[in-house]
Amino acid sequence: MKQSRDLEYFGYLSHSEFNELNNAMSFIWCVRNWLHHLVGRRYNQLHFEYQEKIAKALNFGKADGQQPVERFLGKLHENMNVLKQQHLIFLYELENMGKQRGKKKVEPQPEVSGLAVRRAMLTFDSPEIIVESPKLLIQIFEESTRMKLPISVEARRLIKDFLYLADSNFRTDPEIISAYERILTEADPESNILNEMLNTGFLTRFIPQFEIIRNRIQYDEYHVYPVDRHSLRTVKTIKKFGTPDDPTQDPLNGRLYQELSDKRLLLWAAMLHDIGKGEPGGGHSEKGAKIAGEILFEKGYTEAQIETVAFLIQEHLLLIKTATRRDIQDEETAVSCARKIGDAECLKMLYLLTIADSLCTGPKAWNEWTGALLRRFFLSVLNVLENGELTSRESVKNTEGKKAGILAAAKREDVQELKKLSEVMPPRYLLHTDAQAITGHIQLYKRLGNSAFVWNVHKNGDTRQVTFCAKDAPGLISKAAGVFTLNGINIFDVHVHTWLNNIALDIFEVSPPPDLILEDERWERAARDMEAALSGKLNLSEALKEKLAHYNSGMPHTLVKPDRVKIDNSSSNFFTIIEVFTYDFPGLLFKVTDTLFRCGLDIWLAKIATKADQVVDVFYVRDFDGQKIESQDQVEAIISAIEAVLPGDLKETTHHVCN
Repeated sequence: MKQSRDLEYFGYLSHSEFNELNNAMSFIWCVRNWLHHLVGRRYNQLHFEYQEKIAKALNFGKADGQQPVERFLGKLHENMNVLKQQHLIFLYELENMGKQRGKKKVEPQPEVSGLAVRRAMLTFDSPEIIVESPKLLIQIFEESTRMKLPISVEARRLIKDFLYLADSNFRTDPEIISAYERILTEADPESNILNEMLNTGFLTRFIPQFEIIRNRIQYDEYHVYPVDRHSLRTVKTIKKFGTPDDPTQDPLNGRLYQELSDKRLLLWAAMLHDIGKGEPGGGHSEKGAKIAGEILFEKGYTEAQIETVAFLIQEHLLLIKTATRRDIQDEETAVSCARKIGDAECLKMLYLLTIADSLCTGPKAWNEWTGALLRRFFLSVLNVLENGELTSRESVKNTEGKKAGILAAAKREDVQELKKLSEVMPPRYLLHTDAQAITGHIQLYKRLGNSAFVWNVHKNGDTRQVTFCAKDAPGLISKAAGVFTLNGINIFDVHVHTWLNNIALDIFEVSPPPDLILEDERWERAARDMEAALSGKLNLSEALKEKLAHYNSGMPHTLVKPDRVKIDNSSSNFFTIIEVFTYDFPGLLFKVTDTLFRCGLDIWLAKIATKADQVVDVFYVRDFDGQKIESQDQVEAIISAIEAVLPGDLKETTHHVCN
């Protein structure tokens, strides 16, 4: 071959395939040239800071609710996928040519009339047979899954050429729908057949609404895959639960999946959970539920089945948002969630969908800590659904049982002291802390003596639990946040317990220090910093300036979203909940917690969650008198004070006081 067109002349590519490949390469070269021009040298990594500039240079505009850069990246992904598919086809052909050179083997033949196996690949007997029997268009995918054979290049071409046969009658044919369900629920988690259906165009012909998320990019630092590929990966991940390839390695997930009475509903929900993102504007969960309902109604599902799938899609963020942004130790949280979900089967499906969705979104959406938090919350909600809500009498009984157990295990000479200590422990602490942890906290308290504080650091996988004990004083949480920031330690979660003898027992879930080899030394340094901060020898605001000076406020984000502060007085009976949506930067948590302290607020719980490429810092607070924040003037003053310390430009810290 002397020129690229020879690929068509020699029969390696059809006319349409050559034109598609040629157009794809032209676009990719154009992007590459612009990238070299912007960087000023040969450079082939399309980082965030160049993406918007190239989108503008190539005259992409806003459309269908997408920003120019999202449309540009969607187009780029589409063309890169053309290149990828042609490459895979070449590899298939090359591999199977090699197989033909050895001793000829008798090839197994498909069970479906009209299909054949040639050169270890599935194909059609002839083009005419497809016209006579259009159901072969889906049966070849099902046979490919069953026989674990790839579909030949020629068969792929024929599928694309005869897609017009998959009309409305085809899409609503019970036999066709049953074949699709068998493909969807295929037990082999390594099967890639849904992607094959997408690449040939069959999937969007069978489910036309799926076209609105084809190559659709969500432009942030959180989502790795286009919406269509993410959806198919979510289906595939669910089918891996309980297999050797289970990415969670949690036997509970496999057991829950196998126990489901109708796996189809979960897998339909997984496939369509983000289809609402194809519609302009927000509220993709609600929009997706409506679109899914229309799809399943067309396919002949019952009203109950449609309602289940629609609910799973509409609420597919419920568990993860609640687990990462609310106090999951509070039974009120579990009860509220259980009432919304309604039954255990639906909860199990929602839980599995949540895990798979998070795993397939990207590394920033899932980690060991998030998984443990979600699992704990799921089991709490499941307990409410299966055993009913915990009554006040049962709560008291549980609390008294813990006290009795702790006293029974104690030495005789310690019993009286422990009795006195148990009386100063608040009911909420006793109810939500297990007996073993309480015993450990008592030992930590005994170590306190006249020290400014004591803490215990427990290593747990990729997180650390720091149990901090000190005499209670306003601003403890903000001081701890500042010290952790100074030492490169990120806070995920804080639970604050104040005993009636004025002892603060704060439990932090944090990341390990940056250098694991010298971790113990870093914790010793952090302890010295904490002691200095509590004694007033260390000015945390000044100490953090140097760290903040290295932070580049002009660091490129994706699509910049405004900071937002939300105050919620309805979700908890005892606390005001403050949610802060912003971009992360070193010292953020210290600045916000210090501001809350200056606004006269006690923090009882803090959770650090993620929303796309923003962080969501959530605080359960009460004023220094132990009351919720009911005054609208005070609410507005708190919002203003917090907004004043959020990014923008990282100027020198100014202390804003709530009046």
